[in-house]
Amino acid sequence: MLRIDVSKQLGEFTIEASFASEGRVTGLFGNSGAGKTSLINMIAGLLRLDRGIISIDGETLDDTSTSTHVPVYRRRIGYVFQDARLFPHLDVRQNLDYGRRMNRLTEDPAAHARVVDLLDIGDLLDRRPGRLSGGERHRVALGRALLSQPRLLLLDEPLGSLDEERKEEILPYFMRLRDEAGIPMVYVSHDAAEMRQLATQIVILRRGRVTAFGGTEVLPLASSPA
Repeated sequence: MLRIDVSKQLGEFTIEASFASEGRVTGLFGNSGAGKTSLINMIAGLLRLDRGIISIDGETLDDTSTSTHVPVYRRRIGYVFQDARLFPHLDVRQNLDYGRRMNRLTEDPAAHARVVDLLDIGDLLDRRPGRLSGGERHRVALGRALLSQPRLLLLDEPLGSLDEERKEEILPYFMRLRDEAGIPMVYVSHDAAEMRQLATQIVILRRGRVTAFGGTEVLPLASSPA
């Protein structure tokens, strides 16, 4: 279970969000500026809370009442950004291995093979990011995060920079990850159709507040929130 009960002042903008999700994919849905990225940055430990608590499966990561703040490198949380953020001077194989090495994990060829197969990137291993399509770069970024052995995966609008054709190419891999990998995800998007296909529980954010929580029935009919 992911439990969030936080408050954060960011200039004139305030986030006051509270929910508890047991979904395999918790969707954070809202317009640009709703506070989605700030909220997952708090989960990742990149942004400190002003007040509140964050816990995963009963383990407290942040609790301002006890001055608890688990540092980023100890949270075992994978983060996939919208722009993939691969290292251009490394090939795909080296990019995939980066998360494992940074976390000082023992090399696991079987896990590596499973991730490569899951994301269908075996033919890309010797290429550098500049020779990959947008969808391929995102699959590699996802593989790098998985090989860091996270207990939670944060995905910040991973399809937001892709055209519709590339979105259709990569979305099935996220669905396969949801169904086969067994790693809970927090998925940020402002696309309701995307959320309906992928998310199992939805948190709707508006101006830093949770306005709805539940299944896909809480999503608006249009592709973007009102």
